[in-house]
Amino acid sequence: MTNPIPPSGAALRGAVDLSTLVQRQQTASTPSGAHAPSSSDRIVVETDDTGFGAVLELSRTVPVVVALWASWSEPSQALLGALERLVRARDGRLILAAADADRSPQLVQAFQAQAIPTVVALVAGQPVPLFAGEQPDEVISQLFDQLLELGAQHGVSGRVEAGDGEAEQSAPEPVETPLPPLHQEAYEAIERRDYDAAAAAYRTAIAQDPRDTLAVAGLAQANLLGRLAGKTLDEIRQAAAAAPDDLAAQLDVVDLDVSGGHVDDAFDRLLTMFPSLDADGQRLVRERLVELFEVVGTDDARVATARRRLASLLY
Repeated sequence: MTNPIPPSGAALRGAVDLSTLVQRQQTASTPSGAHAPSSSDRIVVETDDTGFGAVLELSRTVPVVVALWASWSEPSQALLGALERLVRARDGRLILAAADADRSPQLVQAFQAQAIPTVVALVAGQPVPLFAGEQPDEVISQLFDQLLELGAQHGVSGRVEAGDGEAEQSAPEPVETPLPPLHQEAYEAIERRDYDAAAAAYRTAIAQDPRDTLAVAGLAQANLLGRLAGKTLDEIRQAAAAAPDDLAAQLDVVDLDVSGGHVDDAFDRLLTMFPSLDADGQRLVRERLVELFEVVGTDDARVATARRRLASLLY
């Protein structure tokens, strides 16, 4: 099933910030059975959990199509060929990043991929769902055209030249700004899925500087990942459907919705429940909403709407 790309900025917010999952680009090995781009190819690249930071940065200049594939999936390999052909036809206005799902479990979780292949896009570092499974070329081409329009609306309309090996070698290496030590510690903890350690590092950073807004957002995201760790989509949704009055079950499905980009659904679920809750329940919902506001982004229009609705319920 394809997902039409929303025409507004709403498409660019609402999932877990993928930059918390990966940090620095590392050289990825070539997946078995896949087409391997040349060392100078900048239009079609390979990535995984450890190398995804560079893909995120690239998406601030040009929209990136991310294909989650697997060597055991024949549809994946067939789709990669079609994606490469259609991306190259856009003359550097799109990039294709192929991620082997078996080597990229964090990306599979972050994108809430329920099937292989799954294709998503990145615009300005934010995920935009595209489709799962095989699709006809004309459907993919239409989605790519919509993606280019979305990128243009958000100032992401650059072009990448394929280049040649000599040009690549002569280009200066980018200078990477080091992270503050506690942020570095938190990123490394998230990479090894130790979300408690990541949250502890962010709390220490906030204690040292209460104005560290990146640490505040990072703590909210680490807490969200920690709450979802070890749980499956099906069990969360089944538990919530079976117990609509169980606040803990509803909080779990809200976390899942936010992680998957269904922000309006998540906020509406909590705010609809709010009036019927006792004082302790309302306190838990307020606290969770405040934390999720940080995950989504406090400047997001959906957060402003939810804040107003919460205030009307409180006062």
